[in-house]
Amino acid sequence: MKIYEELISSIEKLLKNYGINERIEIRISKFQNFDYQINLFVRYQSHSEIVKIMSDISSVLKNSNLIDDFEITENLFINLRINPQKLIPKLSNIKENIKSDSPQNIVIDYGGPNIGKPLHVGHLRPLNIGRSIYLINKMVGNVVYGDIHLGDWGMPVSQIITYCYEENILIDNLTIELLQEIYPLASKKYSEDQNFSKLAKENNKKLTIKEETITADWGKIRKLTESSLLNTLNLLEHEFDYWWGESTVNDLIPGMLEDLKSNHKIEYDDGAIISTEITDPRILITKSDGSYLYITTDLATVLLRNKKINHQKVLYVTDNRQKLHFEQLFSSINYFEFSKKEYEHVGFGTINDSQGNPLKTRDGGNLKLIDLYSQAFDYIKEINKDLDEPEIHCLTNTVLTFSDLITNRKTDYKFDLEKFTNVSGKTGIYVQYAQVRASRLIEHLESRNNLDTKDIVLEDTTRNLIICMANLEFYLELSYKNNEPHHLANYLYEISNLFNTFYQDSNIKNMKNGLIKDYKIYVIRLFIQYSHFVMNCLGINPVKKM
Repeated sequence: MKIYEELISSIEKLLKNYGINERIEIRISKFQNFDYQINLFVRYQSHSEIVKIMSDISSVLKNSNLIDDFEITENLFINLRINPQKLIPKLSNIKENIKSDSPQNIVIDYGGPNIGKPLHVGHLRPLNIGRSIYLINKMVGNVVYGDIHLGDWGMPVSQIITYCYEENILIDNLTIELLQEIYPLASKKYSEDQNFSKLAKENNKKLTIKEETITADWGKIRKLTESSLLNTLNLLEHEFDYWWGESTVNDLIPGMLEDLKSNHKIEYDDGAIISTEITDPRILITKSDGSYLYITTDLATVLLRNKKINHQKVLYVTDNRQKLHFEQLFSSINYFEFSKKEYEHVGFGTINDSQGNPLKTRDGGNLKLIDLYSQAFDYIKEINKDLDEPEIHCLTNTVLTFSDLITNRKTDYKFDLEKFTNVSGKTGIYVQYAQVRASRLIEHLESRNNLDTKDIVLEDTTRNLIICMANLEFYLELSYKNNEPHHLANYLYEISNLFNTFYQDSNIKNMKNGLIKDYKIYVIRLFIQYSHFVMNCLGINPVKKM
């Protein structure tokens, strides 16, 4: 933690005098009377000079103005209690404290909508998790590129086009509503009608070789879908640096396959192409009818990104059910010698209804994301009749985002609108209310910005809030290193809860002691700064009033 860097450096320097080269790690303590622990020294209990080492460390801690109290246990655990008055000036350097020492260029592949289909509730998690990971990486100093990775090529699109041809539906007359009706009908007909299936496969081959008429019709469908996607994404406040899709790499695939074939990395197997890598099961690269698979286009996308984007790492944000696909993809990237970059699958669970079943419409279909937004918007409007639409919109996106991110991404969760809009619960509404309350308070209080704290004794509610703000680095690092935004979402709730306790305990408006009042106002300003910073990391905009 950079906020304690000077203290850490002093201990590390001392240890080198004894031939010990260790990185000191400060952990949050679970003991009520202490803030942090250093657990390193338990492994050095048999060191010949351990008594002298611990004596020297005691001297360092006694001479540090950051330390109020400490203890060294029999097992050589060091428990620390921090002096908040000495800590608080360090808290204003929030953005400097969290900068990475080794920034990277990172591509985040997330979103993944398909042509001809609206964004549905299944897209909420990749959008929210992907955006938060994107924002966290930017905050720590990485250069980040987000790619929506559209499913805009191959058999699903061919089915739509074939259905339009067979049903005499003019592509030029398509609307997004009609297109969304056609998608399931075309898919059903493909599985039930052999003649239709044959025509769709023929059209898919024409699409693959970019036959002029069918490619022009594909372009119209893609443009129509993209326009609809943009409307929903803008409403939910998501944006991407790249709108690449499977079609973007179609022209690269024949050459890629030819190179792999000449290098004996792939071979034919009953008309299909498989990797020569010995795996169980063998990795299928193309189908026997010559059509491409997800792995085909994903491999070509790796090659394109190597050419077009300067990066060292790629994160794929998709649900847990695609785990095998990405294991095969990463294994193939390595076997085909495409790249030595770092690749990682960031998997997540599903969103379920209150009964634990996949969240659907009443007739069993996929719930559109725009409909979920409308449900949440109308519900919040009903219980907050005095708010204007911009505030309701902001709160709606807060609920859809915070409720999603507060859950560990690896697990499923139940979407409960009543629970997630509770002003007293662990909700987005609650954290918004805390920062609005703080901002309103500051508007009505004057301060001399006096931080002369030598005669101030802080009560626990103030002290706890200060220490918690200092812990931001810890939770940010957990979210950053593990691609798990829920650590920061839980932290945001924690500081909001501590602020509300601080607020109720302080009665700042009527406080007579000017020194203490100034100090508390300064703490409130810091809370607003920290609250807004974490909201920005999660993809949440602070609402101005509630």
